[in-house]
Amino acid sequence: MSRRAAPKANSTGAEGKGTPVSFQDAFAQALFAPDAVTDPAVRQLAAQPAFAVYRNTVMKACIDALEANFPAVARLVGSEWFRAAAALHVAASPPRDGRLLRYGEGFADFLQGFEPAAQLPYLPDVARLDALWREAHAAENAPLVDGAWLSRQAPERLAALVLPPHPAARWAWFDAQPIYSIWARNRGDGSDEEELAWRGEGALLTRPADAVTWRPISRAACAFLDACAKGLPLGDAAEQALALDTDCKLAALLEALLRAGAFTHPTAPSTESTP
Repeated sequence: MSRRAAPKANSTGAEGKGTPVSFQDAFAQALFAPDAVTDPAVRQLAAQPAFAVYRNTVMKACIDALEANFPAVARLVGSEWFRAAAALHVAASPPRDGRLLRYGEGFADFLQGFEPAAQLPYLPDVARLDALWREAHAAENAPLVDGAWLSRQAPERLAALVLPPHPAARWAWFDAQPIYSIWARNRGDGSDEEELAWRGEGALLTRPADAVTWRPISRAACAFLDACAKGLPLGDAAEQALALDTDCKLAALLEALLRAGAFTHPTAPSTESTP
């Protein structure tokens, strides 16, 4: 929905010219909350039978987008439950970007306060992982860090190196619930029937090539990535990981993150480090 400024010469937008922002806003409001519209021209327009057809089409498109953007949530609760909840969210928070892949930024918070979801306390965080998947999918491309170049760095230089996370890398730690396992089962084929261990889990989503991949990670690994995202050198990131887990194997942790495609190169590999 455009919010572009326009001349105020024509309050009804006749012939498509001179449509003021207030009319556009009222028209958009009529699509999602028709009872709240005060503009008389828009109220008259919204009363026409054809407008209801248009409104239903727009609402359905938004609900379809949410169901596509949150597939793990939809699979957990079923399509009927999901679409009923999505309709309420759409009415309260219509999209503000024509790219519906981005729609649903506040859906997890909506579920957090949605009373029918109270018996599913893991649902909002499952929605947050669905949102992270979308972010990873739509993120910009960037080269992965050159592991061979990294392995040639002297220990003191390695500790001082600032290694930025890849633009498509997303991660999160969930303290008390197996959010990653619940989410992953409902993003995959659902064939894993092993009983869940009800404890905190971490998740890492990356897109090293064309497809988003995901894997569980430790709390120490999340702390390591958090430090790297803040621009701290690897030595400081290692200290933060060890502060959470003194038994953390830093070399194995870094190797696993590199294999996952979690980092991009800080600069072009230095020719001084090349044998």
